[in-house]
Amino acid sequence: MSAHAHAGTKASKNALMFGAIGVVFGDIGTSPLYTLKEAFGEHYGLAANQANILGILSLVFWAMILVVTVKYVMIITRADNRGEGGILSLMSVVNRALPIASPLTYAVGILGILGTAFFFGDAVITPAMSVLSAVEGLELLTPKLHKYIIPVVLVVLAALFSFQRYGTEKVGKVFGPITTVWFFCIAILGLMQIIENPVVLQALNPLHAVNFFMINGKAAWLVLGAVVLCVTGGEALYADMGHFGRMPIRNAWLYIVLPSLVLNYFGQGSLVLADPSAVNNPFYNLVPEMLLIPMIILATFATVIASQAVISGAFSLARQAMQLGYLPRLQLKHTSAHTIGQIYVPWVNYILFITVIGLVLGFQSSSAMAAAYGVSVTGSMLIDTVLMIILASQGWRVKSWIIWVLGVSYLVIDIALFSANAIKFLHGAWVPVLLGIVVFTIMRTWRHGRDLVRAQVNRDSLRIEHFIKSIMVEPPLRVPGTAIFMTPSNDYLPPSMLHNLKHNKVLHEHNILLSVDTLSVPRADDDERYSISDLGNGFTRCTLRFGFMEDPDVPKALATLKKAGLDFDTMDTTYFASREALTAKADQGMVLWRDKLFLFMSRNATPATEFFGIPGERLVELGTKVVI
Repeated sequence: MSAHAHAGTKASKNALMFGAIGVVFGDIGTSPLYTLKEAFGEHYGLAANQANILGILSLVFWAMILVVTVKYVMIITRADNRGEGGILSLMSVVNRALPIASPLTYAVGILGILGTAFFFGDAVITPAMSVLSAVEGLELLTPKLHKYIIPVVLVVLAALFSFQRYGTEKVGKVFGPITTVWFFCIAILGLMQIIENPVVLQALNPLHAVNFFMINGKAAWLVLGAVVLCVTGGEALYADMGHFGRMPIRNAWLYIVLPSLVLNYFGQGSLVLADPSAVNNPFYNLVPEMLLIPMIILATFATVIASQAVISGAFSLARQAMQLGYLPRLQLKHTSAHTIGQIYVPWVNYILFITVIGLVLGFQSSSAMAAAYGVSVTGSMLIDTVLMIILASQGWRVKSWIIWVLGVSYLVIDIALFSANAIKFLHGAWVPVLLGIVVFTIMRTWRHGRDLVRAQVNRDSLRIEHFIKSIMVEPPLRVPGTAIFMTPSNDYLPPSMLHNLKHNKVLHEHNILLSVDTLSVPRADDDERYSISDLGNGFTRCTLRFGFMEDPDVPKALATLKKAGLDFDTMDTTYFASREALTAKADQGMVLWRDKLFLFMSRNATPATEFFGIPGERLVELGTKVVI
């Protein structure tokens, strides 16, 4: 490689690394705003003495090392799904590693849905928690500003969600470089304080964490609910891997983000050691008075970026869930002409905004919200660990003793962190539990409902081969042109074809039975994009396949298949689709309330034809009644 090419490659890697800093690490990067403050909250009853400070700092440091660095950066990021990460990608990777008809398949699917539900809970709580913790610094200027905190937070959140329609890319260009400045500032603030009181560096020794548990017992376990706040956003390292790659994310974490966080946390600890009264807000008490207002502004921007990342992640996850059949099809808007994956989902944005505002008005402070935040994060991390254990044993064929040592160790860690938050059920932990139940119910209901509809339609239909044989006994009138019949299963006669024959008494010269499948990979390779088979007598079976990160543009995909023998005039083609008129009966299908929920989602879903890009002027929709 030439020196110029090498320099270009290095520059590109550096650009990706700094891009990752702005997008991936916003959530975990703003955790110093509230972690230590929450750990010494009144409800834990811990004195700000040297033993407790060193113990909590040691827990924070080793949580970032064991959970983020080892578990996510070193291990889980290796479980990529053709470069993509995230809970649904991990679920797909694990399912492909399992033997056919494995009893674990269903359990893995349930875990994937549950992990998705927890992520949506995180997407709601992160903006509320992050922005609240940043704006609360106003109290340090004067207590009189306390009454303005909630109004300011509501204005910031309203602006954040209103800007989503313009796309992540535009928001990132405005705020992205601020994150780098943020990490530089928090590192300097921490380092200056550590120099004055370097005794806090003793906390690097894990024995201080052990001693903390021996001294405080149950209180030490409960405080894990605050310590976990230092790793919130760790799962984003894996979820955003497809945008930046594993190495840029790893390097950004190891060389910039982790050192900055450690310096700031230890700086806060050093300050509290010197002045225990600073424990009321150790982050902002690090800041010189003359720089307090600029730091509050910088922190607010940083928390907006953190919120932006998780909101964008919610949009992306919603699309994946739609493609994989776990959510109804919703309107998608692409916000970038040249960047894949930049999307805006209006319905998701609206629901997130309403829920976030409700949380802010309900909890009123970041401390009150801490338990709710922790449950969603630790729940996701626990599910990731379980799925990784399955993958390591079934897919990677890791030695049993390694799986036992690492698997049990991380299960103990994750269960300890999750339980420390879950025990605060009545103090806010019920929020992500409720959100998780709602999202889980919606996803399971939609998936099961679609399976019931498909089974009912197929039960009332003929196999296409039998139909072709029977129809040729007394062939109907043939008209020129091509008819494409959209169907979920091209093994069976599409209802739209049956109704077309019944009412119009004709068939086209060329009839294509088209089904669209979503693969368990982000993007389909060229060799798996389609399959075509000639059924004879002017009938062709065609299956188009897309990855769960792709936009299924059917006309565009069909236009590329002429070389494969599917030659037809696109301007002389009519698309036929069935519009299902669904009704529910109490004695079949799901329980009646789930049936009604499914019907509601069906009526408000984007039609499949619109989702697949079918031109409306060449589309004929024929209704069919389905009882579930």
